[in-house]
Amino acid sequence: MKIRSITYFCNPKYPLDEKILRKAGKFLANAKSAYEATGYEVQTVRLATIPFPKILGTENINKLAEYTVQIADIAQQLNIGYVSLGHALPELPRSYELIPDAIFVSKNVFFSGMMADITRGLDLAAIRACAEIIVKCAPIEPNGFANLQFAALANVKAGAPFLPAAYHDKDKPAFAIATESADLAVQAFENARSIEEGRNNLVSEIEKHGKKLAEVAKALRVKFYGIDFSLAPFPDDAHSLGNAVEKMGISKIGLHGSLAAAAILTEAIDRANFPHTGFSGFMQPVLEDSVLAKRAAEGTLTIKDVLLYSTVCGTGLDTIPLPGDTTAEQLVPLLLDISALALRLDKPLTARLMPVPGKKAGDETNFDFGFFANSKVMALDSEALNSPFNGNQVLQIKKR
Repeated sequence: MKIRSITYFCNPKYPLDEKILRKAGKFLANAKSAYEATGYEVQTVRLATIPFPKILGTENINKLAEYTVQIADIAQQLNIGYVSLGHALPELPRSYELIPDAIFVSKNVFFSGMMADITRGLDLAAIRACAEIIVKCAPIEPNGFANLQFAALANVKAGAPFLPAAYHDKDKPAFAIATESADLAVQAFENARSIEEGRNNLVSEIEKHGKKLAEVAKALRVKFYGIDFSLAPFPDDAHSLGNAVEKMGISKIGLHGSLAAAAILTEAIDRANFPHTGFSGFMQPVLEDSVLAKRAAEGTLTIKDVLLYSTVCGTGLDTIPLPGDTTAEQLVPLLLDISALALRLDKPLTARLMPVPGKKAGDETNFDFGFFANSKVMALDSEALNSPFNGNQVLQIKKR
């Protein structure tokens, strides 16, 4: 198991207060050293801010690209790997429109857009705005890679340390840990004689690491939100959540039985005693997981399967390669489904969708990125919505 990220949450203000960022950089350097001293590899340190529309306000919202460059430059100086400037807000539609230009000016700053939350409801206009961002970001890079920097959010609360979903909602700083721990699930079921034995193995390992991570946090003297123990993968079979599912007895993830496996893995994280934050569940980023990528390329794992597993998983749809000619109108129904699930089940879900320019369903992907396994572009069975679902209403969907 590795630490995917130590994420520091703060309000960097506008105009940008460099003292706040320098304090963040100092904390992250010390925290990285402290965790490495206990034997953990720390892959990245990151910064997440309050939502950028709240930083800039309506009077300065058009300066988002300029602000993005400024914070990216300082973060680089401070050895902060990535920054999340939080999500666009439905009450400020202009905030969605500015995100593609801000992504264009920096490869290390991430954004999101809120589509639905328990308080406001499901916002059809915000869903459409997120779909338009995805389509506009796709051609920024030849392989559609810029959409790695954007996620559409549904019912995601502050304090989740995984980007792009990470954001803060207070002035006082805090931090959280994101793990790369799919290997724990693979090992737990490697030689398990029963599902119960494997689940107990996994809970025990999560609790062992959770205790160590929390003990280090106490000495760092900044508010600790907790650990997002989502079983994040790395693109080899030893660190593949798809592999863990298949170790549980499913011949190929995507076949029936996979939903039960996803539910059991997520529920094991719920059982474990550690300070929970963020998603803390089954994470299914297709392009970041060697087995998921393989099953998607075979056609065994489809977008509808991943959506189905979102009912019991942690994060939703992540790093999904789509045809390059996918339209915003085709994306809206999929984002609508994610939003409805998040509200009805009262859980956080995200969608990070990646149309690949020039590619069609079934074409091979060719990303050159250490955290990606190549796959094939996945088919999206979706058409534009008709009236009355194609309006701009805000719909209330009560949780079960």
